[in-house]
Amino acid sequence: MKRLTFLALTLLLTISVFAQNADNKWAIGIGAGGYYTNVINDVSGRYDNGFGFTPELYLSRYLSPSFDLYLKSNLGLWSSTTVVNNLDIANFALNMRYKLFNDLLLSANSKVQPYLYAGAGLLQDHKSSGANWNGGLGFKFPVGDNTSLYLEGGYIRGIEAVTANTRDRDDFMKATIGLEFALGKAKDSDGDGVPDKRDKCPNTPPGVAVDKDGCPLDRDGDGVPDYLDECPDTPGLKEFNGCPDRDGDGVPDHLDECPDVPGLKKFNGCPDTDGDGVPDHKDECPNTPKGCPVDEKGCPLDSDGDGIIDCEDDCPNEPGPKENKGCPVGLVKIDLSPVYFDFDKSVLKPEGRAELDKLVSTLNAAKKYEIVINGHACSIGGEGYNQALSERRAQEVVKYLTSKGINNAYVGAKGYGETQPAQPNTSINNRKLNRRAEFDIKIQK
Repeated sequence: MKRLTFLALTLLLTISVFAQNADNKWAIGIGAGGYYTNVINDVSGRYDNGFGFTPELYLSRYLSPSFDLYLKSNLGLWSSTTVVNNLDIANFALNMRYKLFNDLLLSANSKVQPYLYAGAGLLQDHKSSGANWNGGLGFKFPVGDNTSLYLEGGYIRGIEAVTANTRDRDDFMKATIGLEFALGKAKDSDGDGVPDKRDKCPNTPPGVAVDKDGCPLDRDGDGVPDYLDECPDTPGLKEFNGCPDRDGDGVPDHLDECPDVPGLKKFNGCPDTDGDGVPDHKDECPNTPKGCPVDEKGCPLDSDGDGIIDCEDDCPNEPGPKENKGCPVGLVKIDLSPVYFDFDKSVLKPEGRAELDKLVSTLNAAKKYEIVINGHACSIGGEGYNQALSERRAQEVVKYLTSKGINNAYVGAKGYGETQPAQPNTSINNRKLNRRAEFDIKIQK
């Protein structure tokens, strides 16, 4: 018996050396059960059968998804056969375990994990000792990350004992139940509390709450995990970090001041139906004619207070009746064709001077007049340069008119740069029409 014990300890220590170079691949099993001994006496020809209690202990080492190596010990105690003491047998075996839950036959995470085992060992009974072999079938049932319940049935081949009067052999069949404990902490690469072997999202960022599968929580089920979801309790869209956009205007609801009506981003998701630059929910005059200047409330300007809005008033800075288009009685607006300039020039062309000469004749014949020259440019060049160019063109017209005797006190000039094209700046001919000076003229005959 001492020889067997020494050999078992040697095997255990030899295997333990490898534990220092392995990561979470060791386990111990502790169990107990019953056994049945079948003793065959070839002299008497009789069978001495007995039942007893067997405690069990093993140390297991993971080798591959299909195989484990483990050192197992079983004792036979309190046999019902007549023995000289209460220790009936002692068996130590080095076994190979073939796991059917190897992702080839069954899933490695199966709730029921069957295996087969076999190996060689040493047996000591109450009469003799020697080498033997064993094998069997078992089932593991995981009950925790590092713990499994196991059930096992096995056969241990006995050894022949020879005395002066007899030759017999006892075979040992056992059934045990116990717990297997994995040594060390189960590997958890992302530290979310779910071991890698059952973590479906093994790269979760640190500190993120996860579900039982190790995946970040997504309370609203919109596909955006809570830690990235700015609206974690309301299903939304990935492009808006999990927030909804009910009206589909490209402004998520939590930033949309009008979440149920499609609107514009510059107005925080609210519409501006009349396009006057004042969103509808702040616009007291939501049906302003397009292009009319408005005040901060969205209502058309009436600069002279005559009840005619500026965009419909021919004399927006002088009160006048509606019948005279907002101009004072006797003062009427007249039209004059624009004068045009060459590219990057502010010098009047001959045809422009001829048009202005007609205007001079009209003004000299009038009792009263007011005139404003509006200079313009095409889109070639920078905005600042074009603004200055348009102002020079307007001033060039003023100089010409005053040189012809027109009173400078009644003549004004403005430059609009490239902001008010007569035609889209998409062709050479269109750009020629945008290099111009236009006139606002009111006269009293």
